[in-house]
Amino acid sequence: MNFINLTPHDVVVVADGASKTFKRDGTVARVNQTASVVQIVDGISISTVRFGDVVGLPEPVTGTMFIVSALVKSALAGRRTDVVSPGDLVRDANGNVVGCKGFFC
Repeated sequence: MNFINLTPHDVVVVADGASKTFKRDGTVARVNQTASVVQIVDGISISTVRFGDVVGLPEPVTGTMFIVSALVKSALAGRRTDVVSPGDLVRDANGNVVGCKGFFC
């Protein structure tokens, strides 16, 4: 299986004591969004957001899985079976994310 990483950063999968890095492709799949301010509290805008179309995601390619953010994957629920997002996170002793244990489909 070929994996193409459409997130803005490298994704490291840590499994069985080894790790595999999926370098970012350079193209980032994103979900369009529109925000509307509903109130201002102490000078801070409080907004609602409406999510729209996914952009930056190629058409399906046989034998290829696209690594995307959880938000992009959620926006495509039931429509694409070739997208995965980073799964359970792996953290170092300081709590910093160093990878994930696999992918969510």
